[in-house]
Amino acid sequence: MRVAIIDYGSGNLRSVAKALERVADDPSSIRVTRSPDEVAVASHIVLPGVGAFADCMAGLKALPGMREAMSKQVLERGTPFLGICVGMQMLFERGHEHGTHEGLGWLRGEVMSLENRTDAPLKIPHMGWNELRMTRPHPLLNGIRGGDHAYFVHSYHAQCGDAYDVLATTDYGQIVTAVVGRGNIMGTQFHPEKSQETGLQLLKNFLSMSS
Repeated sequence: MRVAIIDYGSGNLRSVAKALERVADDPSSIRVTRSPDEVAVASHIVLPGVGAFADCMAGLKALPGMREAMSKQVLERGTPFLGICVGMQMLFERGHEHGTHEGLGWLRGEVMSLENRTDAPLKIPHMGWNELRMTRPHPLLNGIRGGDHAYFVHSYHAQCGDAYDVLATTDYGQIVTAVVGRGNIMGTQFHPEKSQETGLQLLKNFLSMSS
């Protein structure tokens, strides 16, 4: 197993690496990398994300050959891929944070600002623990039940163009996409590395997948 965590300047990499090391059979297989050559031989690829959509996309584009290596591994070879927070949002066609910006386009949909559609006094950004609601079974969610909590930090969320891609939601002033998945392409709006046992179970499930 070779797990590549892509370092494109988004931060939070060490926390993600430490969480994966906790659940991996061989912690030395977890690599933080800026090298497309390492991504090209990875058995699993993780794309974290902290910050604004446009900045994260710009950071990824600034790594020569990285998008090409990712596309070949994920889209052609079926390598398991996990996007985290903005890393999940980047899977979609467009993001509307500080203007409209192109995403990877691997999943249909757009990333929009959170809206409070209730009378409750909710703060944005959404920061804290929220319950997960499962929408359909998926190997990424094995051992995780509806009502389990995960830790969110975000002001934008994905509006999926295909409802089948939504694996779990949460409720924060509106229905919020929490987990997505289509084949080997998966993502979480919450931070599994900060979500204690729920997050560790999800990461363990991810590492158990093969292409």
